Amino acid sequence: MTENTQPPAQTGPRSAPADLPTQYTPADVEGKLYERWVERGYFAAHAKSEKDPFAIVIPPPNVTGSLHLGHAFEHTLIDALVRRKRMQGFEALWQPGMDHAGIATQNVVERELGKEGTSRHDLGREAFVERVWRWKEESGGQISGQMRRLGDGVDWSRERFTMDEGLSQAVRTIFKRLYDDGLIYRAERIINWCPRCLTAISDIEVEYQEDDGELVSIRYGEGETAEDTVVVATTRAETMLGDTAVAVHPDDPRYRHLVGREIRLPLTDRSIPVVADEHVDPEFGTGAVKVTPAHDPNDFEIGRRHGLPQLTVMDEHAVITAHGPFLGLDRLEARSAVVGALRAEGRVVEEKRPYRHAVGHCSRCKTTIEPRLSMQWWVRVEPLAKAAGDAVRDGRVTLHPKEMTGRYFEWVDHMHDWCISRQLWWGHRIPVWYGPDGETVCVGPGEEPPTGAGWHQETDVLDTWFSSALWPFSTLGWPEKTESLERFYPNAVMVTGYDILFFWVVRMMMFGIYAMDGVPPFPTIALHGMVRDQFGKKMSKSFGNAVDPLDWMDAYGSDAVRFTLARGANPGVDVPIGEDWVQASRNFANKIWNATRFALLNGATVEGPLPPAEELSPTDRWILSRLNAVVAEVDAYYEDFQFAKLSDALFHFAWDEVFDWYVELSKTTFAAGGPAAEAARRVLGEVLDVTLRLLHPVTPFVTEELWTSLTAGESVVVADWPRDSGFRDPAAEREIDAVRQLVTEVRRFRADQGLQPGQRVPATLDLSGTGLASHEEAVRSLLRLTAPGEGFAATATLPVAGASVALDLSGAIDYEAERKRLAKDLAAAEKELAQTGAKLGNEAFLGKAPAHVVDKIRARRETAKADIQRIKDQLAGLP
Repeated sequence: MTENTQPPAQTGPRSAPADLPTQYTPADVEGKLYERWVERGYFAAHAKSEKDPFAIVIPPPNVTGSLHLGHAFEHTLIDALVRRKRMQGFEALWQPGMDHAGIATQNVVERELGKEGTSRHDLGREAFVERVWRWKEESGGQISGQMRRLGDGVDWSRERFTMDEGLSQAVRTIFKRLYDDGLIYRAERIINWCPRCLTAISDIEVEYQEDDGELVSIRYGEGETAEDTVVVATTRAETMLGDTAVAVHPDDPRYRHLVGREIRLPLTDRSIPVVADEHVDPEFGTGAVKVTPAHDPNDFEIGRRHGLPQLTVMDEHAVITAHGPFLGLDRLEARSAVVGALRAEGRVVEEKRPYRHAVGHCSRCKTTIEPRLSMQWWVRVEPLAKAAGDAVRDGRVTLHPKEMTGRYFEWVDHMHDWCISRQLWWGHRIPVWYGPDGETVCVGPGEEPPTGAGWHQETDVLDTWFSSALWPFSTLGWPEKTESLERFYPNAVMVTGYDILFFWVVRMMMFGIYAMDGVPPFPTIALHGMVRDQFGKKMSKSFGNAVDPLDWMDAYGSDAVRFTLARGANPGVDVPIGEDWVQASRNFANKIWNATRFALLNGATVEGPLPPAEELSPTDRWILSRLNAVVAEVDAYYEDFQFAKLSDALFHFAWDEVFDWYVELSKTTFAAGGPAAEAARRVLGEVLDVTLRLLHPVTPFVTEELWTSLTAGESVVVADWPRDSGFRDPAAEREIDAVRQLVTEVRRFRADQGLQPGQRVPATLDLSGTGLASHEEAVRSLLRLTAPGEGFAATATLPVAGASVALDLSGAIDYEAERKRLAKDLAAAEKELAQTGAKLGNEAFLGKAPAHVVDKIRARRETAKADIQRIKDQLAGLP
């Protein structure tokens, strides 16, 4: 594999570009900036670097896939972590790559062959695999280009694929070790079988949905009284042909007399025993269940405990193989035929139709899954799972949020052996050879497979999760002892969705600890939730609410999509998202752009040290105090993986404090000129410099364009992460908070009186005794208050925060027009109150709507009530 061993050459600072355009257009800057970052090697990680390492892997997307909103969400969080660590001086590696996605990829290529009028069987295995490789090179991996659009700061020189030679070597190595240690074996067990894909599939590849079926209650046994028979219920009547027992609970008095006896199985010439098993729930249904060991996982375990025969009555296509009138029928045809035959014999006690119940479907082709007894390869997980559990219990690995720890132990403490074989042609072929006399030989890397008449290799391939479980160390060159493996293993953290905690995270833990001498693959597991639509509903094409993130990136820019996703990312919690939220984030990017452009036009600078605190105005000291507090706050949130909180803190600091207050308060200072203006220009430059660096990990593109314009620095990607200097000025914070309160209250009064924001009004301003006298000019500017002229007569006086503001509104308001405006607003508020009240009075709505939607409507109702009262008060106060 390629090793990056030398850091990139430093190009030094570059001169600032020409004036920024008046508007920010993401499409004009994002592509060129990303390519510049890659060309300069900013994302490359170097094994020989003396910096502290920080490594994290990308959960490998399927080679068949494209960027969906879940990818964009996860990648945004990981990229933010990595960019911050890089700025903090770490040798940061974000390892990219893709998964070969066995079933999905094979299905894609088989569909292509079908369009050509041929099949994989026509080609043969070798030619088909070559065809898949060709497809992968030509059409696979479009997600890589989409990752660039999003801004993923991955080391592209290290990109890996779970079927490349290095990872194939790793797969064969660990298979051989596990086999030799007795941890891989071959046996018949019940598995999830797809009759369309003709392979075993993993639990994560099974999608459950509520389907309409039928629940049929059938009477087994013969006799003159009900005591000689037993009634069982099933949704899969066709499987009764493979029943080998009826099971009841050992303490159920209704069936104690039948335990150990045999009863006749309808439609067959067989009798089957009644067995007592504690797995049976006596409170459910009739308390008796049919046992079909070859076609149900629970029945299989009951069958093993009681030594029952395992009768397979369906082939791999889900076609009935049991001799008799149902031979050759598809399972659904057989279901109807079996129920009809039972009905004819008078065996049907009850039929419930339609009967809604959860049914498993293949996630690839949507075919109903068939539990099936099959000879497969398995991993004996008990010692591996115990080691993975111990690593969390003894504190070597921490889950975040900690509430997920219980779920983790639920998996590792009750894990069943793992079926790792798949009946596919595309994938890592199992390295086992069978001999003519029943010999079995596992062949490791560098070993020669046995040859001669009758020897052949296992045709099955390995479950995709098998190779993915090696990802944190196989991508670094294992089993070779590479510099990268030494440098970057274990990874610093694993960031992924809680939905694959078992399917991927636990398996990485098992294999990492096993292969790497007891060292877990990461000390921290940070789990996030799933992206949902704005109403909390799962996103799906079938629901019509799926979103292509590229559409939003085209419309609003990648930064807007990233910021929206990060701002919704509370640890382990699902993330609702709507387009209006992305629009709001686009507005935030525009606000950053306009504020920085204003600063540049007014001479904001980062040159030279900040003036001493005693030479700064209270406004300057306030914003610097707040800036350092936000740096500390953001750092704490990053360490706790609180992406939503850190994004929200940055949003409100940048918009509410820097742009809406500090910039506005500084305008009068700039206009006056002198030393105070020079100090303010330096402070504004400092605040924007630090704010842009803080925002960069989440919004990389707009911050890069602005930061390089402001500082003439090389790139914010490699700029230093801000540090809290410790400077705090509580007195200045109290003083400016008083100014903000004063301005806010007077603005509210102006709005209530129907004044336009820019409308100037004569007023007196008494700030004596408040300590705010030095801010009078800024306050007047912000409130559009002119000095009182001849004939001034106050029509309203407001006492606010110890100050007194007297305004002369005579001639400023058209009272008739204001009365009409307020009447219109009152009607709108009353309509809103009626609509929200109707929704909250609808029990059906309250029962179905997500909690956050109901809370939002309650808030709207309260706002409407307050608006109605406020408008009525305003109307009453009009002459």
